[in-house]
Amino acid sequence: MVRGARQPQQPRSRLAPRLTGTVEKPPRKRKSRTEFALKEIMSSGGAEDDIPQGERKTVTDFCYLLDKSKQLFNGLRPELVVKKLRYYARFIVVCLLLNKMDVVKDLVKELSDEIEDYTHRFNTEDQVEWNLVLQEVAAFIEADPVMVLNDDNTIVITSNRLAETGAPLLEQGMIVGQLSLADALIIGNCNNQVKFSELTVDMFRMLQALEREPMNLASQMNKPGMQESADKPTRRENPHKYLLYKPTFSQLYTFLAASFKELPANSVLLIYLSATGVFPTGRSDSEGPYDFGGVLTNSNRDIINGDAIHKRNQSHKEMHCLHPGDLYPFTRKPLFIIVDSSNSVAYKNFTNLFGQPLVCLLSPTAYPKALQDQSQRGSLFTLFLNNPLMAFLFVSGLSSMRRGLWEKCQEYLRKINRDIAQLLTHSRSIDQAFLQFFGDEFLRLLLTRFIFCSATMRMHKIFRETRNYPESYPQLPRDETVENPHLQKHILELASILDVRNVFLENTIDDY
Repeated sequence: MVRGARQPQQPRSRLAPRLTGTVEKPPRKRKSRTEFALKEIMSSGGAEDDIPQGERKTVTDFCYLLDKSKQLFNGLRPELVVKKLRYYARFIVVCLLLNKMDVVKDLVKELSDEIEDYTHRFNTEDQVEWNLVLQEVAAFIEADPVMVLNDDNTIVITSNRLAETGAPLLEQGMIVGQLSLADALIIGNCNNQVKFSELTVDMFRMLQALEREPMNLASQMNKPGMQESADKPTRRENPHKYLLYKPTFSQLYTFLAASFKELPANSVLLIYLSATGVFPTGRSDSEGPYDFGGVLTNSNRDIINGDAIHKRNQSHKEMHCLHPGDLYPFTRKPLFIIVDSSNSVAYKNFTNLFGQPLVCLLSPTAYPKALQDQSQRGSLFTLFLNNPLMAFLFVSGLSSMRRGLWEKCQEYLRKINRDIAQLLTHSRSIDQAFLQFFGDEFLRLLLTRFIFCSATMRMHKIFRETRNYPESYPQLPRDETVENPHLQKHILELASILDVRNVFLENTIDDY
């Protein structure tokens, strides 16, 4: 289930534009390309159960609207046409959340035709705004830096949700905690990042990383040895998610407190922050949890008490900022934090006051110049957590790959993840907080991908500054994890499969 808050100050004009004028010419008849896709979504085995009630209502309303479109939109009021366009936009968001990218592409084509028809029929003032909607969604679905191609050069739609074989299995003898991920706050407040509606690319990628691949119970029941009653597979729940796009501090804190209050026993709250960094102003004699800055929260006003924000006394802390200290009250329960920001290192300065499991995964604060131009298409760090193979290909300079080689590399990456899991659980010096979270499949996969990301960047020739590397709180034992020779050998082997070994250092340990 996806739950979230709308920012009251965000204009609705892009999805609900104003219009004036009269009919100029009769509509052109057009056959819908999405009717079959809609039926497929609502009737495929097990798929309906995976659509939350609110999203299912949007799908149903959209189907009804298409069915009645001949009567509703044949030369009638322009308000009804706008309603249809808005339903298209809403349904595109639903299909994005459900990872139905093939349906999204068909919907975009239809929406483009409908907008063209609408602007020809009516004397409107909102053509530019609707074209901007098209540009946003087109940029969104083209944000992936690498294309996977079939033999006929058609693009393969890849899924990055948690599959049955996605997370490395816990082997006998691995001692881990029994915590499970229950709630996740996914917060996006990056400037100039590709988005559609109120969903940025980073938010979308983290959302998909925290979703299970839908399980077709009918096919599971047909497996040999599966009985109708006792052996019937149980439905595994996804964590609840709050999607917050550019929230104010009060909005963020409200949802954080609500999630914290409702968190079940033996459960984990995940906070994902993809936001512009806020750096401290001036010097401070102390080094407390409010002295290192944090990440930006949205401001409803540029002027506060008659003074511009940037002209406030430098001894005061930035109020439109989520400081590490703001999260201290919520460390009374198990907390897993991911910070993707230019000031992520501010969250290294945590203090575990209550002894509950606490881990922070922190992005690099800067990337090599050769990769900085791609920041609008999403963060490299989040891409590693969502799709590590695609991120690996991107930093290796590859932009496309055949499906057969992609699947071969995915299989090898699963082997790497299994070995990383063994490195973590067999380490004698690792902080126990990592192992407390390792029992949950989602968190286990995020941790193994984080270590793969860090090891890859440390071995890459253009990642040479300390600020180019991810960090964590508590710190991981480098020699047993991100700089482990066994893991480095695996990364070089993966690079050899892709014929890009020349972009990685061979003797990395000697270079530190």
